Amino acid sequence: MDTVVSDRKVIDINRIIEMIPHRYPFLMVDKVVDVVPNESAVGIKNVTINEPFFQGHFPSRPVMPGVLIIEAMAQTAAVLVVETLGASAEGKLVYFMSVENARFRKPVGPGDQIHIHVVKERSRGNVWKFQADAKVDGVLVAEATYAAMIMDR
Repeated sequence: MDTVVSDRKVIDINRIIEMIPHRYPFLMVDKVVDVVPNESAVGIKNVTINEPFFQGHFPSRPVMPGVLIIEAMAQTAAVLVVETLGASAEGKLVYFMSVENARFRKPVGPGDQIHIHVVKERSRGNVWKFQADAKVDGVLVAEATYAAMIMDR
């Protein structure tokens, strides 16, 4: 369900599931807020000890893998793309084409809430390029620029 809370568009988990094809255990976004179609969005990922990757990464010091933070960035962007293009884009697959300038600044662990700020740099046809940063408690934990292609299933 899309809702607007004090001028902020919010897309909840039920609507995200309608919009993108990712499912547990690979759905990495719980909510998307501050959506500005064709421009930007903020994804929220609540990190819990129940995440399956923590069993092996690392049992004595649980750390969310950086590549999964990048995946959360991509899923946030995919929600923005579908919100921009409309119902005809729902459920389509989004494939990475490139990831550039990825930097991991601080470990993310159980109990953290990641705010993923995604900004569209450009789009041409079915190829979109984004810049994103991920923050926990306002502190930068990761950043990247990436391109993706939206395709039919």
